[in-house]
Amino acid sequence: MSWIRSRRLSLFERIPVRWRIAITTAGLTLLILVCFALVLGQVVGTRIKGDFREELRGAARSLAAETSITYSASGPVITRAPDVRAYALPEDAEIKILDLTGHPITEAATNPNVPLGPPARGIRQVGDLSVATEAVVSTEPLTQSRTLDGYVQYARSSSGTNDTVARLWFFLGAGVIGGTLLALLAGLAVADRAMRPVKALTNQARRISRTRDPSERIPVPETEDEVGELARTMDGMLKALDEAHSEREQSLERQREFVADASHELRTPLTSIQANLELLQAAGNSADEDDRHAVDSALSSTRRMSGLVSDLLLLARADAGRRVATTDLDLAAIASDALEEVEPLAGERRIRSELERPLPMKGNPDELHRLVRNLLENAVRHTPEKTTVELTARRDGDEALLEVLDDGPGIPEAMESQVFDRFVHGDGPSDTASGGGSGLGLAIVRAVAESHGGSVSAGRSTYGGARFSVRLPLEPVVEGVEEGSSTADSASESRPQSL
Repeated sequence: MSWIRSRRLSLFERIPVRWRIAITTAGLTLLILVCFALVLGQVVGTRIKGDFREELRGAARSLAAETSITYSASGPVITRAPDVRAYALPEDAEIKILDLTGHPITEAATNPNVPLGPPARGIRQVGDLSVATEAVVSTEPLTQSRTLDGYVQYARSSSGTNDTVARLWFFLGAGVIGGTLLALLAGLAVADRAMRPVKALTNQARRISRTRDPSERIPVPETEDEVGELARTMDGMLKALDEAHSEREQSLERQREFVADASHELRTPLTSIQANLELLQAAGNSADEDDRHAVDSALSSTRRMSGLVSDLLLLARADAGRRVATTDLDLAAIASDALEEVEPLAGERRIRSELERPLPMKGNPDELHRLVRNLLENAVRHTPEKTTVELTARRDGDEALLEVLDDGPGIPEAMESQVFDRFVHGDGPSDTASGGGSGLGLAIVRAVAESHGGSVSAGRSTYGGARFSVRLPLEPVVEGVEEGSSTADSASESRPQSL
């Protein structure tokens, strides 16, 4: 029973609020009207039936008072009789005058063949007829004694009264149903009018949720009711959110400016340190082994710091929306140069490429070179030896589709939506590159792609490994100019059918 009760409640809660209000109002109205109809029908029905019985008794008494019966040797004789037709015709009644033995006196009956039963004081039901019986008495003039001379039976059909009571119940039932429907419609109208301000607040809140702009304001009605209080509360909440959003944006802007400025300022001393260390390394032939090792270690660390500073500077510029200088370039040529740069790091991995030329676009060649190199370095770092890495670039409609695929272990499903976030590390048993990465390589790929109006995605390749895809807008093709294509294979081998 508890499960059924909770199920009913959940179904009722799914109904819109205005319908719930209307249904509740109509239900209460139905309950009130049913109680009222039951009381009224019972009282009025009893009254109608009581009036009918009183009419029967009154008519029977009047007939008995106007009737006189005498008895002779030949039998009972009616000496004074009322006009039976006058009583019977208007009401379609049955009248009989009975002697002391209960036998009807034929000449005083409206219809002797209709049985009214033996005489019995009061009113009783015989078939469809309600029969009222009254005694016919005579009074002796001298002694004033009363003598029973016979009986008068007055009968009428009760079907008319029953039909009247039935019609009463019908009209009461119709009134209950009509009143409930009117209450439902009135409840809907009142609830709709009451919920109109709430609906306006909901639409405004939905619009703010869609635009994610807390600076918008909710119109506050001048009323002091619950809806006005709700609007004022929501408007105050939006003001607080807008202030918090502004403070957060200002804080983030200060952080971005700090990172950009710090990265920019750090590049100069790091470049100077790196240049001096390179001079020391070049002149270190006469130094002892410990000094050369210290110089090499310091130079390696300085190069890593310079790379990290460059990465932070690039991301800070992307966050601040600063656009670098762009020029006309060929994406396929940049991808080929990046491939040549990464090849020495591949070890025993096979690197294939299929580059459709030309792929003309506007962009920054240094950043796009960094994008392709990061993707290839990521593939080399996270795949085991003797893995095949494939670089492709081709035109796909108005965009260039650049992809790096491999047949390695692939990307864990839990990380497919996170690999382009900053400082996300995917170290695993297949990682063979020395030193842990900064976790900014793929974040730079996304930042560069988005700054050029493109997009990135990651998933599983057709060979079972990882797939990184970059889409970048191309320059429109000029009609009449033929496009050439060439295929470069860094390993001087034909591309295999499958990896």
